[in-house]
Amino acid sequence: MSPNYFSWVKDLTDPSKIYEKPEALDCLRVLDISTGNFAALFCSSILAELGAEVIRIELPGGDISRKMTPEGIIVKDTGLAYIAEGGRNKYHITLNYKSEEGLKILKMLIARSDVLIESFKPSEVIKMGLKYEDLREINERIIYVSYSSTGNFGPKVKDYYDYDLIDQAISTIMSVTGEAEFDPKVPDDYKVPLKIGNWMAWYVGGAWGAYATLLALFYRLHSGKGQYIDVSPAECLLRHSNYYLQYYHESRKLVPRFGPYDPAVFAYTVVRARDGKNVFIAGYSDENWKGLTNLIERPDLFEKYPTPAHRLKIENQIILREEIENWAKNYNSDKIIEMATEYSMDKTKVGTVVTGIVHSPKDSSKLDNWYERGILRWMEDPYYGRMLIQTSSFSWMSETPGRIKWICKPPGADNTYVYTKILCFDAKKLKELREGGVI
Repeated sequence: MSPNYFSWVKDLTDPSKIYEKPEALDCLRVLDISTGNFAALFCSSILAELGAEVIRIELPGGDISRKMTPEGIIVKDTGLAYIAEGGRNKYHITLNYKSEEGLKILKMLIARSDVLIESFKPSEVIKMGLKYEDLREINERIIYVSYSSTGNFGPKVKDYYDYDLIDQAISTIMSVTGEAEFDPKVPDDYKVPLKIGNWMAWYVGGAWGAYATLLALFYRLHSGKGQYIDVSPAECLLRHSNYYLQYYHESRKLVPRFGPYDPAVFAYTVVRARDGKNVFIAGYSDENWKGLTNLIERPDLFEKYPTPAHRLKIENQIILREEIENWAKNYNSDKIIEMATEYSMDKTKVGTVVTGIVHSPKDSSKLDNWYERGILRWMEDPYYGRMLIQTSSFSWMSETPGRIKWICKPPGADNTYVYTKILCFDAKKLKELREGGVI
């Protein structure tokens, strides 16, 4: 491929030119009144990155989501999780919508908005008078996005908040995550289901919720109608559960936890290199398996395990991974990558070997490629100082790229701006609301 092509793509999507381009959602107003829920926060973050005016509404004192942080690390009264994802590009106001006056003000804002995002218990929605059927009476174009683990109807519907751990547990994903159940080298006490390392159900639920919101907006363009979106992050994660359900119904067997092995393709594993780093390595088609066995100078393994049927047997996967790791222990991780790349680029050789070093956050933050493409960025935030952040996943759009304008704000930082702009409250009114504990 011509180097000119790469230059053309870079010029077209150059991250340094993002701020010269328009925003896809700059005419959209979103209210996020979710509480303690990063699926909802991720949903509104996506919309904010694409230019929507997202107003984050917290009860006076701030939402519990600001307290979710590793080892209790707090930066100016806000935890790392909220700084990383909860507040980007959002206007922050406080409002006691549980009070009569606060609820009245909230409904005034809803009447002037396009999207409402919430994560309350169903009973709370009913008690506060925030049901979609009520709100569309004051704004028939409102798109109402509701987050709950089990959804808002069905035989298993529960009156509780949405929790990532519940979502992971009931989505089947947790049942297949963990050390290999069949590996004799793993102590039995370690052969338990494990949650995914991040809040994956919340992130998946947030992404699908944002996608559904965009579809609802598209429908509203020609229908004029708003829409109710009942998002269950557990159901969203279930959509990503691969072939596990189908495998059970076809075989009446459960996919076990496979750890560094794989039920469908092998070799497709992680091994330890001489420098202690873990390296992903794959060569699972017959041709690529031949390439891998050539690379590690073990053609006998290709002769002994020539087909996927041979390589997928659990007892053979254990043997083959050990053989590959015995080879890997002789080389540093960078050398393994170099050897695999050279082999795969040599057109006289058979097969391709895919490799990659497993990166920690420390390792990943040193990759020049992230910064060249603008996906990682050191940013000077007016409130929280200099921070390394993941930028918008839509920054590579050529015409309407996503962008980060600010990382986060304290609770109520934009009270004056929002209430005067949207509701025309004057200084006297704002003072009354503050003194009355409404904002």
